Amino acid sequence: MKKLTCLIVLFLAVFALNTRAQQNLFGGQDIKSAVVNADHSVTFRFIAPDAIKVEVAGDFADKAEDNPVGGIVGTGLIPMIKDADGVWTLTTKPLPSELYSYLFVVDGVATTDPNNPFVFRDFATVSNVFIVGGGQADLYKVNDVPHGALTQCWYESKSQGMNRRLNIYTPPGYITGKDKYPVLYLLHGYGGDEDEWVVFGRTAQIMDNLISQGKAVPMLVVMPNGHIDMEAAPGENSLGFIKPEHSSDYPASNGSFESNFNEIMDFVESNYRVIPDKAHRAIAGLSMGGFHAIHISRIFENTFDYVGIFSSGDNVILNDGKGIFADFGAGLHRQKENGLKLYWVGIGKDDFLYKQNKEFRAKLDAAGMKYTYVETDGGHIWKNWRIYLSEFAPLLFK
Repeated sequence: MKKLTCLIVLFLAVFALNTRAQQNLFGGQDIKSAVVNADHSVTFRFIAPDAIKVEVAGDFADKAEDNPVGGIVGTGLIPMIKDADGVWTLTTKPLPSELYSYLFVVDGVATTDPNNPFVFRDFATVSNVFIVGGGQADLYKVNDVPHGALTQCWYESKSQGMNRRLNIYTPPGYITGKDKYPVLYLLHGYGGDEDEWVVFGRTAQIMDNLISQGKAVPMLVVMPNGHIDMEAAPGENSLGFIKPEHSSDYPASNGSFESNFNEIMDFVESNYRVIPDKAHRAIAGLSMGGFHAIHISRIFENTFDYVGIFSSGDNVILNDGKGIFADFGAGLHRQKENGLKLYWVGIGKDDFLYKQNKEFRAKLDAAGMKYTYVETDGGHIWKNWRIYLSEFAPLLFK
């Protein structure tokens, strides 16, 4: 009996050791990090007893640099303090309500936080995230409200000879109901893909919360991949799990995405309960996606009653001024004459595209196009684009 008891104890010890080893293999440290405190300060912890210097690279730093750190745009470095046990700690000052990104920099090498499992991929880079609530970022949370659904779809692109992937948000009640809905086509930037507005943009959470508050009408949101030479987001296409590289489709594509956007609209209107008319279609995008929205809405000049341009201009992507990009002013004039209910333009004061955006607005003025202009603090960052979606969506289809 004693021998059996010893064997059981030995087995349990070995099992516990193996389990712990497996946990350690995957980088876990038995501490909590990125803890949002009651006063909205945030505490970070990292175990690295042999490290000489550990810093937090975050978009919440007091003195953010213009260049990215570890792939996070607009970050600064904040030093952490090591205790006698080798645990590095930092508690920030109280932070405004927002979704924040960060990484650790350990002796000059950027790394994710092993004690925060919430990691977002922004094309070829990853970063940890956390949300400070109590304000604007409450829209970015999953709250106790009716929820819509996100579907990953593939449509046939005959112009490109491939199937291509897009994400579609359907509002609460769509799956079980029979009503038809308006559609917002929401386009990503040059460094992104069809998952960008879903992940960093928090589109589903924003729409769920705005709809539940009665601030936005229920609508579909269609988020396609704007790189015409890509089937789908990295890791979601036939190339498999390879390191993403920036698309080289511009300017060689010569407006293929814009001129063939009807393939996406035809797919949506053939497979979803939507209202297929101008009054119930909107298009918006950030950066390159804003460039796309400008030219798609101008090419399909009597198709969208609502247009949103976030941190962009008509010449963000190099083009030769020929083909679909020719006679820009005349196209704007025709678009204006056909009529539309809202042309919305937003830009950050420190955005590197501010000058281009100003030149674009001068062209709108010359064409007599009425538009709503919103200027915010900050630069070419997700903080602004989430705000723009939160302000743009409530204006649609009313």
